Amino acid sequence: MPSDKILIVDDEAAIREMISIALDLAGYNCIEAEDALQAHHLVVDERPALILLDWMLPGMSGIELARRLKRDESTREIPIIMLTARGEEDHKVQGLDAGADDYLTKPFSTRELASRIKAVLRRSNVLHQESAIEAEGLKLDPVSHRVSADDKLVEMGPTEYRLLAFFMSHPERAYTRTQMLDQVWGGNVYVEDRTIDVHIRRLRKALEPFGYDRFIQTVRGTGYRFSVQMSDKVEPV
Repeated sequence: MPSDKILIVDDEAAIREMISIALDLAGYNCIEAEDALQAHHLVVDERPALILLDWMLPGMSGIELARRLKRDESTREIPIIMLTARGEEDHKVQGLDAGADDYLTKPFSTRELASRIKAVLRRSNVLHQESAIEAEGLKLDPVSHRVSADDKLVEMGPTEYRLLAFFMSHPERAYTRTQMLDQVWGGNVYVEDRTIDVHIRRLRKALEPFGYDRFIQTVRGTGYRFSVQMSDKVEPV
């Protein structure tokens, strides 16, 4: 059972209580805040594993608090799930652009919420683990957020970094595009399956000068995998 501390930020006590009861039953430890100021103090003092953040709050809005937390180096890695009655796509995009890791529109089921929390925490743990990951001469350092090949810095975008972090944490396993969307982007419907192919090409291009693009393999009829070995079932890059 999980024991992660979850901060619930909502100005409606009934909603906080409903979420807290559901998450307590799921094994999480919950703390609550009714506004952004109280929430910010709790984030600093309690260091929650994840924040459930309502968009509409008195004083500072949830979206403003999300931006503030993501600008602060000491809090930027804490994942945020936005909770709001706003369902329009542009509002969802605003939340994600502010740094939210996922987005749930009210009303939502507590079962779906618990599932989203589990998925976000799983992705966060992969991307923010302390230990460096190495595969032959390719190294990914989560602390410095750098990738090096043969001790030379590899330049790549944040999405390609997340893809590589996921791949290197799950070597020798083939994943479908749908599985990769869930693992890297989460349950939001803003990324089409084929967008994966675009980022795969960018990742391979970043690794190509060092010869490590061969590690990102296309698996016929499935999707992609990270492997230091070659296989007859892998299409040419």
